[in-house]
Amino acid sequence: MISFLHTADWQIGRVFAQFETDDAAALFEARFAAVERLASIAADRGVDAVLVAGDVFDAQTVAEKTIRRLFNAMQGFTGTWVLIPGNHDAALAESVWNRAHRLGAIPDNVIVCLEPRPFVVAGKFTLLPAPLTQRHTYADLTEWFATHVPSDDLPRVGLAHGSVQGILPADVDSTNPIAAGRAQSAGLAYLGLGDWHGTKQVDSKTWYAGTPESDRFKANESGQALLVAIESTSLEPIVTAVPTGKFNWRQLEQHMAVDSDVDEVVQALDGVSGNDVLHLRLSGTCNLAGHRKLTAALGAARAKARAILWNAEALRLEPTEEDIQTLRADGFVGEALQELREQQASAEPELARDALLALARILDDQAPAKGACA
Repeated sequence: MISFLHTADWQIGRVFAQFETDDAAALFEARFAAVERLASIAADRGVDAVLVAGDVFDAQTVAEKTIRRLFNAMQGFTGTWVLIPGNHDAALAESVWNRAHRLGAIPDNVIVCLEPRPFVVAGKFTLLPAPLTQRHTYADLTEWFATHVPSDDLPRVGLAHGSVQGILPADVDSTNPIAAGRAQSAGLAYLGLGDWHGTKQVDSKTWYAGTPESDRFKANESGQALLVAIESTSLEPIVTAVPTGKFNWRQLEQHMAVDSDVDEVVQALDGVSGNDVLHLRLSGTCNLAGHRKLTAALGAARAKARAILWNAEALRLEPTEEDIQTLRADGFVGEALQELREQQASAEPELARDALLALARILDDQAPAKGACA
C-alpha cells in the first residue's frame, strides 16, 4: 500500500492588499498555519510522503524570513516532502529556490524538484515531476512521462502544475498546458496537479488538490488536501479530501429593490462568524432609512467577521419623502438633496451618492437625539 498527501498552491507570502491591514495580516499568517496542519495530518496518517504540486511561494521576491518560516512550518512531518515549482515560483536561473538553498533553509527530508527527472520516494513509488522553469510555457512539460522507460517496476506517480486541456473553464489561462488523459497514456498510478485553486477530479487517476487555505471567493471546494492511497497500479487510487482551511470565503450578491432586500442583507451580516471572509456586492436602489440599517449591520459584522469587503458602487440612493421629512431638509437643503438625487444618473453617480450620504449624515448629527430635552 502506498499513501501520500497531495497538496498545492500554498502561495506562501501572498499579500492581501484589498483588505484592511489587520485582516490582511491574519490571512497572510493563515497560510503558514495551513502548512502546519498539513504536517500534522501527514504525521497522524503515517503517509509515505507529502507531494506539493507547485506554487509553494506566491512570488520570487518573498522575504528571507518568509522562506525560513515556511520550512519551519513543515517540521511537524519528518517524512519525505516533495516540492515542485509552479508559475508563481518557477525554477528560473535565479529564483526563490536558489535563495532558499543559499540560506540553508531546506531540510534534508525536503526534495525540491528543479529538473524533470525521476526518483524513488520512500522506496515505494517512482515520482515523475514536471517543474516549471519559467512562468509561462506553451509546451506540455508532462509529455516526457509517456516516453520515459522505467528502470524498475514500482508504481509511477506524476506531479505537475498547469492547465489540463479541455477540462478547466474557458477563461482559465491556457498557458502551461497538460494533455487530457496523461495519467493513462503514461501508465501512471496517479497524477497530482496544481494551479486550479479548488479540489477537482479530472479523471479516475488525475486530481487537482486545490489550495489548503482558501484565498478567493469562488465556490470551488478549496481549503482541502487529498489523502491518496494506492493498492495497485491496476486499481483506481482511493482519494479522500481532508479539510485543512481555517477561513470561509463567501460572496453575497444582492440586487436591492424593496425593504425586504435590506432585511435579507442585514440578516446575512448578523450571521457572520469569526472565520468568515465575506464579499458583499450590492446593486439596485435603497432609501436612506435602509442605508442606515445596512451601515449599522455592516459595522457590527466587521467586528465579528475576519474580513468583509463591501462593494456598493452599483447601489443608487433614492431618498423617500419620509426620508426628507425625517431629515427636516427644507428650503435650500431640500433643494440640494433633490439635486443630488438627480445627479446619480449622471456620469459620476458615485460622487453624487457619496455627497448625498454626507449631507444626510450632517443632518442626522444636527437632529436632536431621541429622548433629549429640547
